[in-house]
Amino acid sequence: MTPGDPAEARAKVLVAAIGNPDGGDDGVGPLVAQTLSGRLPVEAKLVVRSGDMMSLIEDWVAFDAVICVDAAAPRGAPGHVHRIDLAEDKLPPELSFTSSHAFGLAEAIELARVLELAPKRIIVYAIEGDCFDAGAPFTPAVLSAAAEVADCIAGEVCDILKWRAGTS
Repeated sequence: MTPGDPAEARAKVLVAAIGNPDGGDDGVGPLVAQTLSGRLPVEAKLVVRSGDMMSLIEDWVAFDAVICVDAAAPRGAPGHVHRIDLAEDKLPPELSFTSSHAFGLAEAIELARVLELAPKRIIVYAIEGDCFDAGAPFTPAVLSAAAEVADCIAGEVCDILKWRAGTS
């Protein structure tokens, strides 16, 4: 989808895949995006972001719902998936996202909320990584979790669109 496409005007759900594809497990967001490519309905848009997350706020302005997928620092076991619906929960402070920049996903969400630019619905999939070294391969557990999360997101996008269709 490119800006100005008729499909762009219909897009109501944004899937933001976050991470550095050259940073080992930090690249899990782009890997999920690759797995989702071609699987999402036309009403959804998929973007991949690495680096400063400030651009996310601009990305999600026109959307009712955003689903983010990002790597998280290890807390328990590599590949463990945390699904956080920010309508019901807050991002746990102990769940550290792996941004190499001062402004990461958690900060972008908080700033958007303060500025009243956040979409009504934000869901975050955080996948615990193990190795974030430049050029490192994915940890097998993270690789497996990426496929699982892609399936979850594809289903969740359809559920959100059905819900939205019932409320419009």
